[in-house]
Amino acid sequence: MVKNHYFVLAAAMSAAMLVSCSQDDPADGGSYAADAQEIALRPVVEDYVNNTVVPTYRGLADASLRLAAKCDEMCAAGVGNLTPDMVAEAGRLWIEARRYWELSEAWLFGAAADYNIDPHIDTWPLDRTAMEAMLGNPSQMAQMHDRESAGEYVGSSLGQGLLGFHAIEYMIFEPSSESAAVTSPRPVERFTQNELYYLAAVADDLRNCCVRLEASWADPGTVSAEKLSILDDAELSYDRNYGAYMKNAGKVGSMYVSYAQAVEELIVGAQDIADEVGNQKIGNPVGSGLAADPDYIESPYALNSITDFVDNIRSVRHAYMGYQPAEGETEDYIMPSAHTLSDYVASVDPGLDLRVKAAIDSAVDAISRMREPFASTSQDVSMHDVNFAAVDACNDLVDVFDEVILLISDN
Repeated sequence: MVKNHYFVLAAAMSAAMLVSCSQDDPADGGSYAADAQEIALRPVVEDYVNNTVVPTYRGLADASLRLAAKCDEMCAAGVGNLTPDMVAEAGRLWIEARRYWELSEAWLFGAAADYNIDPHIDTWPLDRTAMEAMLGNPSQMAQMHDRESAGEYVGSSLGQGLLGFHAIEYMIFEPSSESAAVTSPRPVERFTQNELYYLAAVADDLRNCCVRLEASWADPGTVSAEKLSILDDAELSYDRNYGAYMKNAGKVGSMYVSYAQAVEELIVGAQDIADEVGNQKIGNPVGSGLAADPDYIESPYALNSITDFVDNIRSVRHAYMGYQPAEGETEDYIMPSAHTLSDYVASVDPGLDLRVKAAIDSAVDAISRMREPFASTSQDVSMHDVNFAAVDACNDLVDVFDEVILLISDN
């Protein structure tokens, strides 16, 4: 679906560039002369990067390291020594890493887009036909027997439908029935050794990508030597620092001519994921605007679809309001922010800020009323109104952010 917020952004960014150019100060190396809005937005952008984006990616990278280590342990154990506890623990670690990834999807610009990481690690549905052919291909499988290079091999050689979260998910989860609302670890007797080689290789590739996200946003010197060694060994560059680009908006070397432009990128990132959740992740399976596609289900084996959708909207909330803990949640990485876009909007138009917060809450509430297994409930006539209410709530959230973009461009 084509959304007109792209045109709103284009107009707003053009206005921001004109303002910035009119304020150029040659004595400051070409950077803009700060105005009241720029002064107010600078700490918003700094807190967004330092307290929201980077810690989320750090949590993702650390969780992916633990998941890769567990999958490697499973591979080393082999089919004869694999235990149910190993598979169950791999599932728990997948859920942990998955949460941080979904909480990062309100900022799929930057490294996630430029390095093609988003489709590389999060394409669905899984290409099971190609997977079976690969598992039966001796030459391909031989490349995965070398544990030192297997991750690099699959990352550079396999298609996106064979990589990432959903390939790992398929290997370690197996719902007991089509109607089960809670998944189960895959029984150990169903694994083959080739599947274990493949699982470990794909987990290594996922780890490499997640570490690259952290290294591409974090301040130099704050990423562990272990992580940098992983990237160097895999020959994955991280020379572009997207956090610095945002925090140094308006200065030479930044991608952004002003903090207003950086904030507009923040807003469109939030809009994009709200749009994707409503019109693709939910909309495609239920047939919103198109024929229903019941195979287009995110995280169907872990039965994590609804959690994914909610976490995506929570990602929008974090981008707009800073970290807001869910009830009963313990969080070791993402931090609250003292300066948020919500604070700025409230200082200019308190009513708009309330509408944005209400739209976020409404989207979370509407999605939370949906039910697993989404592969089944997406086609259940008794869930029709619930599912389409979630689509509508996501679209309302997209629309209200158009007003925020206009507020930024007009001030």
